[in-house]
Amino acid sequence: MKRKNGLFFSIMLLSFLLSGCLYPEENLNQNEVPYEDQLQSVQSAVNQFQTEEGGILPIKTKEDDPDIYEKYPVDFSKISPRFMAEPPGNAYESGGIYQYVLIDVETNPSVKLIDLRIAEQIRSIRVRLLAHEFPPFKDALADNVYTLDFKELGYEDEPYITSPYSGKQLPLVMSGDGTIYIDYAADLYAALQETDPPPAPGEDIRSLLTQSSPFVPAYSLPYTVDEQGEPIFMNK
Repeated sequence: MKRKNGLFFSIMLLSFLLSGCLYPEENLNQNEVPYEDQLQSVQSAVNQFQTEEGGILPIKTKEDDPDIYEKYPVDFSKISPRFMAEPPGNAYESGGIYQYVLIDVETNPSVKLIDLRIAEQIRSIRVRLLAHEFPPFKDALADNVYTLDFKELGYEDEPYITSPYSGKQLPLVMSGDGTIYIDYAADLYAALQETDPPPAPGEDIRSLLTQSSPFVPAYSLPYTVDEQGEPIFMNK
């Protein structure tokens, strides 16, 4: 019980720190916009650091084993003020709502964004889950992937996440170990319509979403395509 209480207060504290209460109202707009020039300035600083440090990247080391799109957060303490005066105003480190991350670190390190408001929404659901001994699973969507009975969690309406790609309302799913994920199938379906040649079954297709967007598909499970070319959850 003590462990649950500790986790509850930790989640609530982090949610507060990520909320708009943390910074003045007049700064909200500039802290919420993913400006292209800010992305480019961070990309330039990352490139300079990598060149001068013999290929090493300015990233934070995570103790756990996160998904590939959350695995390499930019460590601004390594590039600021050496290669840029300070982190961008929209970066979490400056009171903004975005975490800057790197993708394709082995081949073409590229700076992308995670909208931390999504993390806050997911944490609010986790708080409600703490009151349940077992998650209220509803339907099985794939092997070890389920929908949730949100009414059992006290929701009148099912919560959704606004897609950073299309603005569509994306549903949430849960794995058997209780981890909540965003279902990006609708966005992936749209991306597949513009992809030629189509990807092969067994290939993780989430990279399609990063090709023309500053955002990564954060808090997601891997996806591939079935024999008909439709997006499906990839079996691990």
